[in-house]
Amino acid sequence: MPGRRLIFGIDAYYHIFNRGVARQPIFSVKKDYEQAMLCLEYYLFSKPPMKLSRFKDLSVKKRHKFLEDMRKSSQRLVDIIAFTLMPNHVHFLLRQRVEHGISKYMSQLQNSYTRYFNTKYERIGPIFQGVFKGVHVETMEQLLHVSRYIHLNPVVSFLVDEKELESYAWSSLTEYLKGGSPFLSCQPILDQFKNPGTYRQFIVDQIDYAKRLHEIKHVLIDDDMD
Repeated sequence: MPGRRLIFGIDAYYHIFNRGVARQPIFSVKKDYEQAMLCLEYYLFSKPPMKLSRFKDLSVKKRHKFLEDMRKSSQRLVDIIAFTLMPNHVHFLLRQRVEHGISKYMSQLQNSYTRYFNTKYERIGPIFQGVFKGVHVETMEQLLHVSRYIHLNPVVSFLVDEKELESYAWSSLTEYLKGGSPFLSCQPILDQFKNPGTYRQFIVDQIDYAKRLHEIKHVLIDDDMD
């Protein structure tokens, strides 16, 4: 990708983020978020054998079987450690599994969702603000901090209140606390805690501080990514 300085290493962790062009919404209604969630899982694999549009026409049972077979037989491009989808931006914590895995995953994800969005809303042109941005996460302490930062994003941005954070549907936090998702890789984080409850406490203990920091950053840095 032209202009990118960060080199993504195999088995290394990265905080990946992007926003809508001119801070415009990239998700407007529930179906938009659902489409993005579908893309998140579908493009994990290096060579899906059919187009996403065809996959969407399958029955729910056949979709589950297809994805189960893919998990068994196909190489993942990345592991999704954590994510949050916000109305005008996205955050991911990813571990690269193969060479160029993050770049390929994000390219397929953004391009596919852009096609959906432009078709639905009868528009043309990009919806994301250029090439996604990434930061290398170098230590376990940083990994835990980034996961907390991502999971707190809906509440520090005042999209939901504290009591609604755990039920926010477009984040990986619910899976951390309740489990059951086959496409998330929560263990690198959860292995650092006694149980999901202690991870939850690790998250909520910082809500007030994170809100204050969020307000200060917007005063000092106009171009800050939430």
